[in-house]
Amino acid sequence: MAIPYLKNRTRFTSSLKNELVPLLEQLSKETRIPKSRLLDEAIEDLLKKYDKQM
Repeated sequence: MAIPYLKNRTRFTSSLKNELVPLLEQLSKETRIPKSRLLDEAIEDLLKKYDKQM
């Protein structure tokens, strides 16, 4: 099976606290926003907090 080509994204592996996973899944379902997009927003907010430019 071929790996899908990602034009505007980079695949990476990470892990989350067990208690965060169901909350993220619930938020994604309620807002109909993909988890990857919610994670993008969270990382952007974190970078702003630490005054890092994108």
